[in-house]
Amino acid sequence: MICERLELQMSILALDKIDFSYVKDEILFREFSLNIEAGESVCLLGANGSGKSTLLKIFCGLVFPSGGTYRAFGQEITENLLEDSRFAQRFHRRIGFIFQNSDAQLFTSRVWDEIAFGPLQMGLSQAEVKNRVDDILALLHLQNLAERSPYRLSGGEKKKVAVASTLVLNPEVLILDEPTNGLDPKTQRWLVDVLLELNNHGRTIITSTHNLDLAHAISRRALVLSEEHRLIYDGSCQQAIADKQLLMAANLIDEYCHVHGENQHSHLYKHS
Repeated sequence: MICERLELQMSILALDKIDFSYVKDEILFREFSLNIEAGESVCLLGANGSGKSTLLKIFCGLVFPSGGTYRAFGQEITENLLEDSRFAQRFHRRIGFIFQNSDAQLFTSRVWDEIAFGPLQMGLSQAEVKNRVDDILALLHLQNLAERSPYRLSGGEKKKVAVASTLVLNPEVLILDEPTNGLDPKTQRWLVDVLLELNNHGRTIITSTHNLDLAHAISRRALVLSEEHRLIYDGSCQQAIADKQLLMAANLIDEYCHVHGENQHSHLYKHS
C-alpha cells in the first residue's frame, strides 16, 4: 500500500476562478485559481484565518464553491455529484483527509476497528480488511495500539491512528490540516518520515500549516495566502521560507525590537 508506486498524471486537482463564502455577501475567495499536479508535495502557508482550511475542505468535497469550477482527477466535483453514494465512495477513497483535531476522526472503541472501518465501508471482504489493517499496523509500527481504546491514547498516538485510518484506504492524495499541532517532537519526526516516504512513492501530499519547519521538511512547493485570502506566492518552498518580507506580509513571522544597554536590535518572531 504505502510503498506501491503510483503512475503520475497532470493537474490532479484544479480550482478555476472559484468563489466561496460561508456567509452571504462576505466573500472569502473570489475568482481563485490553483492547479496541483499528481506527485507534488505542496504546503499551504498562511496565518490563522487566511483560508487554508477552507481550501482543504473544498479539495475534500466537504464544502463547495458558489462560482467557478473544482475538478479532481479530471472530473468536475459538485455537491449534487457527491450525493451519489457510489461516486462519493470512490472520490473519498482517492482523497484522504487528516483533520487538525484527531478526535474528529476517531469514534470506535478499539484501534483495530477504527482502522478497519473505512475498508469495511468499501465493501471489502473480511479477509482483505484484516490483511489491510494488519499491514498498515505493521508498516507504521502501531501493533501495540491495536487492542487499545482510541480515547485512552495520547495526542501523538491518536494522530498516528488517524493517519493509519486514512492510509489503509491507499489514497492517491493525502491532505493534512495543521498536522503537527500539539505533537511532541518524536511524533512530529515520525509523521515527517511517513509523509516523505509516501511522496517518494508518488502520493500527492497537501499540507496546511503555519509551521515553517514542517513546510521546509516535507514540501518542495509553497502556496502563501495573505490575510485577505489572496494567493501572494506560488513557487519554491525553500525560497518562500527564506523571503523575510513575504513571510512578514503573510503574518507568518514578525519583527520586533528591544534594547540591551545602549544597543537596539531586532529579532524575528516565528508563529508556530
